Amino acid sequence: MLVDLRMPGMSGVEVITTIRREWPEARCVVLTMYDGDEQIYQALQAGARAYLLKSVTREEFLDAIRAVYAGQYHVPPEVAQRLVVHMPRSELTVREREVLELIVKGKGNRDVAEQLSISEHTVKNHINNILNKLGVSDRTQAVTVALQRGIVYLD
Repeated sequence: MLVDLRMPGMSGVEVITTIRREWPEARCVVLTMYDGDEQIYQALQAGARAYLLKSVTREEFLDAIRAVYAGQYHVPPEVAQRLVVHMPRSELTVREREVLELIVKGKGNRDVAEQLSISEHTVKNHINNILNKLGVSDRTQAVTVALQRGIVYLD
């Protein structure tokens, strides 16, 4: 199955997860323009067997299809290099992602706390964890890195 990551209604990762839950042997190839390490990581975690950028050559595209058909994985070097960025850092929790998404939307700590029904102190703790995990020192850098890595998207 050939899947893009950004589709209306359901993300490519959700599609892969849903299909592989029903058919565990399904072989999925991601073909996308998104090269953020978080996107690559999530797609492979969901069960994608290959991750290709839309700039891929015809020859490499066919090589990837053949490899996946044979039960192998295919990750081009430039994609693998992006994935290595993800390895040394801890993954954000679901709550940390929620906080980060609201920060990207320009929400302050009080608004985040109200929207998630948590205290401002808890929001600050989540923000500190986010900064540490992303290896940045402030909210602006966190937003920039989150967008670059594909952890969150602008709607």
